[in-house]
Amino acid sequence: MRLIRGLAQLEPFANGCVLTIGNFDGLHPGHRAVIHKLASRGAAMGLPVVVMIFEPQPLEYFLKDNEPARLMRLREKVIGVSQLPVDNLLMVRFNKAVANVDAEQFIEEVLVGKLNVKHLVIGDDFHFGKARRGNFAMLKDKGKQFGFTVEDTGSYQAGGLRVSSTLIRDALSAGDLAQVERLLGHCYSVCGRVAHGDKRGRTLGYPTANIKMFRKNTPVNGVFAVTMTGIDGLVFQGVANVGTRPTVDGSSKVILETHLFDFDKEIYGRYVEVQFRHKIRDELRFQSVGQLQAQIAQDVTEARRYFAHATTNITHTDNAC
Repeated sequence: MRLIRGLAQLEPFANGCVLTIGNFDGLHPGHRAVIHKLASRGAAMGLPVVVMIFEPQPLEYFLKDNEPARLMRLREKVIGVSQLPVDNLLMVRFNKAVANVDAEQFIEEVLVGKLNVKHLVIGDDFHFGKARRGNFAMLKDKGKQFGFTVEDTGSYQAGGLRVSSTLIRDALSAGDLAQVERLLGHCYSVCGRVAHGDKRGRTLGYPTANIKMFRKNTPVNGVFAVTMTGIDGLVFQGVANVGTRPTVDGSSKVILETHLFDFDKEIYGRYVEVQFRHKIRDELRFQSVGQLQAQIAQDVTEARRYFAHATTNITHTDNAC
């Protein structure tokens, strides 16, 4: 897969392309179904498959600090899309200029002029352009004028629910990881590089692998039973805290701290994946470090109990960062 960073780096596809546009946050089964549908159209038409995303996501641009929490960082999204039948991932910088582009201008200059699109797979509730004037009906009409066809993505159902990033985000916020797994088709995970911390976990008797979240809002918060992959091809069990460590320093930066059971290796700099299996509790502020230490011991006991009684033997994961 080729990653194209911006429209300026794009050379028009001489024979055209098939295209879909969206946030694809979380790459849930609905997103994957859209991309597989697009790929089948591309194969039938003999055209390259192009996925267009915006960075930052439009709501992040408009809502600023009130933006919804991302399910995945850009790097995770790029890696996930690369594992699907996609030839080109076009990342468009979403800024004031893009926000103010009229819908008709976007169709004529970008979809037709830049991409030479021949077939478009899009949600029937998709809106674009200044004041969100562009919609599915406009694309259908313009397609007749410029020679491209438009297809509805349809909806993807799981357990009688329409799968969406918002629904997954709500389930994560509620700590309902079983519902999250039903909607995603796998457990929720976070990827990142293990970074040096203040080594405070060692002084408490629970050394941690720290991953900086690099985001203002996170969809998960609290203490969880987790697994970690990315080290020697094995799956390690542990307990993790996602938050700002209010008892220790109350930082405004969110950190994922994972204590792995029966583990004693230096893994700084390793790119790992942490899978969230079961929520134990919300993050709390304790009156003393001693109280925090005692609570961590209880968290470890509960996490071990969870893994001991898990209905399936967790020895691998199908997620990939």
